[in-house]
Parts: sequence; C-alpha cells; structure tokens
Amino acid sequence: MPDWEKRFRAPRVSLPDWAEDAPDRSLFVSNATGTYELYAWDRKTGEQRQVTDRPNGTTDGVLSPDGAWIWWFDDKDGDEFGVWRRQPFTGGPDELAADGLDASYPAGLALGRDGRTAVVGRSTDEDGTTIHLVRTGEEQVEIYRHRESAGVGDLSHDGSLIAIEHTEHGDAMHSALRVLRTDGTPVADLDDTEGGTRELGLEVLGFAPVDGDTRLLIGHQRRGRWEPLVWDVTSGEETDLALELPGDVSAEWYPDGSGLLIAHSFEARSELFRYDLASRALTEIPTPPGTVSGATARPDGSVEYMWSSAAEPSAVRSTAGGVVLDPPGMKSPGSVPVQDVWVEGPGGRIHALVQKPQGTTGPLPTVFDIHGGPTWHDSDSFAAGPAAWVDHGYAVVRVNYRGSTGYGRAWTDALKHRVGLIELEDIAAVREWAVTSGLADPERLVLTGGSWGGYLTLLGLGVQPDAWALGIAAVPVADYVTAYHDEMEALKAMDRTLLGGTPEEVPDRFEASSPLTYVDQVKAPVYISAGVNDPRCPIRQIENYVKRLEARGAVHEVYRYDAGHGSLVVDERIKQVRLELEFAERYLKH
Repeated sequence: MPDWEKRFRAPRVSLPDWAEDAPDRSLFVSNATGTYELYAWDRKTGEQRQVTDRPNGTTDGVLSPDGAWIWWFDDKDGDEFGVWRRQPFTGGPDELAADGLDASYPAGLALGRDGRTAVVGRSTDEDGTTIHLVRTGEEQVEIYRHRESAGVGDLSHDGSLIAIEHTEHGDAMHSALRVLRTDGTPVADLDDTEGGTRELGLEVLGFAPVDGDTRLLIGHQRRGRWEPLVWDVTSGEETDLALELPGDVSAEWYPDGSGLLIAHSFEARSELFRYDLASRALTEIPTPPGTVSGATARPDGSVEYMWSSAAEPSAVRSTAGGVVLDPPGMKSPGSVPVQDVWVEGPGGRIHALVQKPQGTTGPLPTVFDIHGGPTWHDSDSFAAGPAAWVDHGYAVVRVNYRGSTGYGRAWTDALKHRVGLIELEDIAAVREWAVTSGLADPERLVLTGGSWGGYLTLLGLGVQPDAWALGIAAVPVADYVTAYHDEMEALKAMDRTLLGGTPEEVPDRFEASSPLTYVDQVKAPVYISAGVNDPRCPIRQIENYVKRLEARGAVHEVYRYDAGHGSLVVDERIKQVRLELEFAERYLKH
C-alpha cells in the first residue's frame, strides 16, 4: 500500500469533548471502521464504544453536561437536513431528541446541566432561523425567529440565560449578539458598528462555568483582528483583555472560572496560553511548532490539544504528558515540512505555503491547492491530500488569498463585491513567483481545490485560461446564480453579503463572479467531482456547467458520488484522490 493511501486509512481521532459534570465521560470522532463515526469513551474504565453507524458517516455530536446522553444529528446521505437524536452514554436505542421539531438545517445546540433542557437552533428556506427551548415532557417553545441567519451560542451555567449570534442587520459575515431569558424575553444586546455600517463581528465563546455568573466570554474585532473580552450581560460591563498578541485570538473558560485558555493563530501557526483573570497574567503553554486545531482545559488544570505540522500527523496531546488517544492499527506516514513564502500582491503581502519532494530542484510540476471557506486559511498542519501530490513528484503551493482568516479583519473582508476575482489576483501573483523563482514548470501547473477552492478553480480556468495546464475542482460553485437559488438558506445570506444582494438585485456582480460566465474561454482539461446530495454546492448548478463543456466538446471528466459536501467514508476519499492523480497523469505534459 503506498504511503499516500496509508495516510487516509490510518486510524485517526478528534479532540475528545468531555461532560462538564462527569469529566470521565468523553465523546470523539474516529475513522476506525473506515467511516467517520461518533465514539463514547469512559476514561475511568478505558472502555470505548461506537455510538453511530451510518453508511455515510456521522460527525456532529454533543455530550450532555451530566454525561448521560449523546446527541447526534441525523441527516439523509450527507444533505445536512435532518433531526437531532440522542442515545444513552452507556448504550441503548436512539430516540428523537427534540420532539415536535421538524427536519431542518442545524443552527446550533446548547444542552442544560439539568439533563432535560436543550436550546435548539433550526434553519429552513421557509422560516429562516428559529430557536426553540426544548424540555423533556413539555411542549417545545419557540423563543426566536428571523429571516436572516442566526445560531445558538450558549446556555448559562444555571440554565437561565441563552446567548445567540444573529445577523438581523443583513451582514452575514459579522454577527451581533443577543441574550434572552428562557421565555424569549431580551436581557441584553451587543452590536458593534463602525462608521454607521456593521463591519465588525462578534461571536459567543461561552458563559462563565459558575452558577449565577452572568459573565459571557465573547470574541470581537475592534482592533482589526479577533480578540476575546468578558461581557457581564446584566450590568453591561465589558472587560477587555488587551492581550497584545499579533494574530487572531480565541478563548475558553477553565472549568473553575479562574482563567481562560487562549488560542493564538498567527501566520499559519498557533500557540496556547493561560490567562489568569485575577492577576491578568498571560503564561505560555508549551506546544511544538505547528498548528493546534483544538484545545480544552480539564478540571485538573491540564490542557488537551490536537496538534500537527505539515510533516507530522495529528495527535491528541496533553500538557500532563503523552498522547491522550492513540488509536491502534496502522500509523500514518509523515510528509515534508512546509516552507513559508511571502509575495507582494495587489492588495498587500500574500502568505503562501510550499511543499516539494525532498531532494528535488525545479522547475517541477506544481499543484496550486486552493483552500475553501473562503473564511478559512491553510496552515502548517498535516493534510493527506497535499502529501499525496508530493509523493507523486509535485510541488504543492497553498495560498492564503484575500478572504482568508488569520491575517486581520481587513484581509478577510477584502473580497466583497468582486468575489472570486480578488482571490484570483492573489493566486496569480503567487503563480508568477512560483514560475520566476524556478520552482514551478509553467507548462505543468495544476489548479485545484474543494468547495470555495473548487469554485476558484473553475473561475480561474476561465478568467486565466493561459495560466493553467489543467484544473481539478471538488464540490465547486460552477453556476453562481443557480447555486444561490438551490443552496441552504444560511449560504444565501452569506452570498447576499459578499455580493451586495440577490442575483435579481445585483445581476452584474453575480455574472462577473460566476465560472459559467467564462466557461467558453476554458482551454485546460477539467475534472469535477460532486456530491449529489450537497446543499452547499448543489448538483444542478454543476450540471449546468458540465453541459456547457459538453456542448463545446471540451476535455472534461465528471465524477458524481452519493454523499453531500464531501465524503466521510475512507474508501470513497481514497477513490477520489486516486481519480484526481490519474487525471493529472493522463493530461499533464511530461
């Protein structure tokens, strides 16, 4: 078995969640059976039990604070439209968790410590967002409704207050906050504005873990990046931590409420700190160079975190020492380290991450692997896909274009209105560097990506037809207008924010940003893979694009699979990577 396939098949686990009032009970995700499913873990006995078993896998699950129940989201074949079910932690039959609520897209979930209360967020095309209070043995109560997107943030420790994130102002990129009592009456609102327009986001990070404590930890962007502050929702007092760290900062409470676990992300790498609320002292928690993709503070004061680098596979580690979860079986091979490159672009310096086969010199066949989101970023973390390309002799370049997170609010927000085109300008600047530096062979350049990266791939093939030798797009936006009309409601709100309106209100912007507009200019062979149940990049708009390729007799291949926005089945993931590698082998010049 080649190394690239071993990386996909090797058993892996997520960072375990643990029950607030029963910390020996944990929930994690693993691919041990060949499909990603939820697992219960009793730390006291060491027993691990598979909770879910569905053909297309399950990753959305929540452990109740008392450790008695595991809630999991049950959709149909990856379409993300479904209902919450629950199962006893110790095992037993599943039951409908929120009786009286029809199927929907999820919009957040918070479970109460009393074992019978839940706050359930829902989203549908008909209703927009609704939030409901659900108590065992009682009728559910709707406590919030709005056409724009919103979501459940947290439920206070004593169960009396509910924090929600909402975009009633119509800007889906920058949420405001509202705190409600359980009967739906308002307690407090926080809505950051700048110059009369809402361009600063807020996010819920969690209520203080103390009964009667009305402090809410939130994230804000008031200094141009994400930072935490503590907001007392009854008095209105705000305690700004002013940590003076250069990158984006997130936080969560230590279980006793005495301090905060700080996660700092800067220039594609991350680090952890403890912040003591009494002394205001910030103390670094040593972690290896690379990326911490999740961390949690345990009741004993230790911190468990998921860590990896481009060269070393992910592992769940603890500051108490050792690996927390080490699944048995095949170990994933490593890959090559990432190199940082900074390129001057039209909107400022662009950060790119480069990997190439060891011992090679350019010019090399080069894959530009474009991340999705777009509000996401590539980091110095382990990724099996890029490693597979490196194994096959390709250099891999990943670009944190404008729109990416981790480089300040202005960088993330820059792509409005000229959606897609701005990102392509940055990709073009890095492409120019790759060729002129001698890294990349200009005749063997592959543009690829999934989701938003797949969208940028198809758009790039049409807007920059002479720049790329071939394109490989996974679950892409291909026809922006049709995608808007068919996608889930929360993404419609995001598109209205990005483009400034609906396709009917701003048709020129949708046309300028749609790959379908430029399909007749595409010269390179095109490979597209798509999930037939995808609510984010729906299949009909992809078929529209493919029909235009067919009408031109353009070289293309399409692979359709029975899942949603990607697959949770290991064999299916391996098949898709193999098809992409084989497509490149067939059509790339040697």
